[in-house]
Amino acid sequence: MVEIKTDAALDAMRVAGRVVGDALAAVRAAAAPGMRLLDLDEVARTVLREAGATSPFLNYRPSFAPTPFPAVICISVNDAIVHGIPDAYRLRDGDLVSIDCGAIVDGWAGDAALSFTIGTPHPEDRRLMDTTRQALEAGIAAAVVGARIGDIAHAIGSIGRAAGYGIPEDFGGHGIGRRMHEDPPVPNDGRPGRGFRLRHGLVIAIEPMFLAGGGNDYYAATDGWTLRTSDGSRAAHFEHTVAITDEGPRVLTLP
Repeated sequence: MVEIKTDAALDAMRVAGRVVGDALAAVRAAAAPGMRLLDLDEVARTVLREAGATSPFLNYRPSFAPTPFPAVICISVNDAIVHGIPDAYRLRDGDLVSIDCGAIVDGWAGDAALSFTIGTPHPEDRRLMDTTRQALEAGIAAAVVGARIGDIAHAIGSIGRAAGYGIPEDFGGHGIGRRMHEDPPVPNDGRPGRGFRLRHGLVIAIEPMFLAGGGNDYYAATDGWTLRTSDGSRAAHFEHTVAITDEGPRVLTLP
């Protein structure tokens, strides 16, 4: 069931979204060679705690997961696409890092992600990240009243396919509100003019994830959470929580 939010709810979700944006900015600023992934998780925990927010990630256990998620951010490095569990791995110069973060404030959720490299990015990584970010921007631009979910999916997928990147078919964006994952699903590839019609008050998380090798295949690592590219190529992931409004798309997860 798709829930349409009131304007007051959109303002409340902006509060949660700002916490997410602040946490991602703090983690990005702290990331450096030698930093443990566990330490970056602690950075995010501090931001959430000081803002009076809780994490929708911590102890989350969907049907596919063998164990509850043990952290407040997902950290996916190099060939990891999404859902990476922070551990004792120390970042190295040249690593491509994707951070996904959520927050709940007064019962409303926000969810966003970004990718960056440690040190100077390789040209191939820069192109992958720039293209994935452009796809997010295109998806947001398509999120207007009267359009359909398929228009967002097509905007994202067209950019990824034109660049020669793979797109994992089973993972994409989603509705968001009182819960982190709500209807409708928001695929990263699809046909325009199809799917749920967008209306004022719908809130969705738009999150393209592209695979540099061009294939769509992935596998779950032994932890049961981390998804990795089957060909070992690198992946990038960008995401914002976006409200559909009569005035145009409203990004809720900016710092």
